[in-house]
Amino acid sequence: MAEHNELGKKGEELAVAYLLEEGYTILERNWTYRKAEIDIIAQKEAVLAVIEVKTRSSIDFGLPQDFVKPKKIQLLVKAVNAYVNYRDIDLDVRFDIIAVQKNGESFAVEHLTDAFYHF
Repeated sequence: MAEHNELGKKGEELAVAYLLEEGYTILERNWTYRKAEIDIIAQKEAVLAVIEVKTRSSIDFGLPQDFVKPKKIQLLVKAVNAYVNYRDIDLDVRFDIIAVQKNGESFAVEHLTDAFYHF
């Protein structure tokens, strides 16, 4: 597996561990709908959190969250609409980003809630 894929996988594992520590229930990982993939779908209380994980080994070209582009947001919205309908979910939906930055041998995890709006 390419090094960047390994880094992305590590970032998602760290994001899941962080969410569990914060009291979230992980409902899905890498849920796909057509061309869209949602990294993590989690629930905490009456909120369904749709979470995009961005991991970077360096911030030389920008922060991890800067790489969530409008096209990706559009795909996430379509995918979560399909998920909510498929599972017949009646919860508030929130879009989050978990930014993971590698700092030497350690990682910094930042959770940005309500990172973008779908309307």
